[in-house]
Amino acid sequence: MRRTPTRRLFAAALLVASVLAPTALVPAPAVQAAGVDRYGQDDRPPGGLGPEVNARLDKAIEDVRRKAEIPGVVVGVWMPGKGSYVRATGVADTATREPMSAHSYIRIGSETKTFTVTALLQLVDDGRVGLDDPIAKYVPGVRNGHRITLRHLAEMRSGLFPYTSDADFVHDLLSDPQRSYTPEELLAYGMKHKNTFKPGAQFQYSNSNLVLLGLVVEKVTGQRLQDVIRNRVLRPSHLFHTLFPEGAEFPEPHSRGYTDQTLSGRIEDATDWNPSWAWAAGAMISNLHDLRHWAEVVATGKLLSPETQAQRLKTLPTGFPGTTYGLGIFETNGWIGHNGSLPGYETVTVYLPAQKATMVLMLNTDARHLDNQEPSTLLAQAVTRIITPDNVYDGGTAPR
Repeated sequence: MRRTPTRRLFAAALLVASVLAPTALVPAPAVQAAGVDRYGQDDRPPGGLGPEVNARLDKAIEDVRRKAEIPGVVVGVWMPGKGSYVRATGVADTATREPMSAHSYIRIGSETKTFTVTALLQLVDDGRVGLDDPIAKYVPGVRNGHRITLRHLAEMRSGLFPYTSDADFVHDLLSDPQRSYTPEELLAYGMKHKNTFKPGAQFQYSNSNLVLLGLVVEKVTGQRLQDVIRNRVLRPSHLFHTLFPEGAEFPEPHSRGYTDQTLSGRIEDATDWNPSWAWAAGAMISNLHDLRHWAEVVATGKLLSPETQAQRLKTLPTGFPGTTYGLGIFETNGWIGHNGSLPGYETVTVYLPAQKATMVLMLNTDARHLDNQEPSTLLAQAVTRIITPDNVYDGGTAPR
């Protein structure tokens, strides 16, 4: 097998039946969101970011899309005092050639971590859990669980083996992508292996950490993680087009998603793969404008106390140049947020406090065709070189 889901560790930047051929399309026009949105904010600043910047962005996005062989892309940029830029280009379906839409839903992969950790941190604010509590207090059977804390898990410094790196898991997932997994089944793949280092000793991105944190949220609240996130995170944030699916369901409209994380190594359609294998670490779905507002909520701590948000933003080195990681959140050259990558889709949702700027990227592939780089990383770099040249999104390159 040529590639496996293990390299999705930082989901697009650091931090799967039809063969996809390079698209040769007439560039689509820039799409400006129409009217005043449901948050009462005008998405129609005259001229977007200005004719010159708009033209540069149009060209840069199309160049990356073609060179990286990305079927379809949605890019949203919002910069107070300057304007906004929303563009959809390419195709949502390589067979029908349906154009990409800025109004589509997308699987957000590891951006799910920001929601799961926010739910956990709300319980910290409620005094119901402590960041330095050992995971053994809530979930039995975790190797070295009396020394691994909730903080270690949220910071990706637990030393627990990532279940997505287990060969049996990879084979099982790619052999039957419609299979539904329980959190306990996922953890069992990783628990077969010894821990990779002592708690807190270093950084290692591991979905095992987030599955455990999801179980903590369920244990403490007595509710399903999906329900906690919906009631305590999504509703207060007015994110009415974001959901935690029960299985493989996917609201319309959505693009098809294309991956080369397959047993054959050939590109296949992964749109309807069951994301239960990622659960608290990567199963959620959202859209452009919900992600736009979530970027600011999560980066500024609107759902948390100032003290807890300060803990969240204490980021530590990751080994990826220019990028540090906190409690379910990263910082890369000033941009705060997370990215997502799972078979078929990639996203980036980040906020730049210095300029109160927001960038959201949505792609319908995770296949690497250019310089062994995640396509969303290439796109984020190209966009930020233009809009924030002093704060170019970095993120590094995740190993395969």
